[in-house]
Amino acid sequence: MALTREERELFLAEPRIAALAVEAAEGRAPLTVPIWYQYRPGDDIRIMTGRDSRKSRLIAAAGRFTLMVERAEPTVRYVSVEGSVTATEPATREALHELASRYVAADKVAAYVDSAWSEHGEQVVIRMRPAHWLSADLGQI
Repeated sequence: MALTREERELFLAEPRIAALAVEAAEGRAPLTVPIWYQYRPGDDIRIMTGRDSRKSRLIAAAGRFTLMVERAEPTVRYVSVEGSVTATEPATREALHELASRYVAADKVAAYVDSAWSEHGEQVVIRMRPAHWLSADLGQI
């Protein structure tokens, strides 16, 4: 059963690992990789990646990407959202801290940010405006 707009937006706002998919080079399947993301209902989706990463280059070329998140408990549910890139901007430590806070235990966020900021190279924040949604709750399987 398809989710309502409110259900799918609230589900997407939960701190889940997304599968990001973006068009790849001709003759290749789309690049699909796991990624952390941020989303507030009604807002753009934000991801962070290396400025010169393959993801970043492919997203810039395509101008759009898809995220898909899922769960298996208590029911099988997924949300997939596609949209156009609305902005790409240099990442800040504050943006990294905000993103990491969704996924890393509170007492480990500062250490993670220090490590990631010094080891991952230049990062960018890419914003995507959700335009096309697919969603379902398949119930107890």
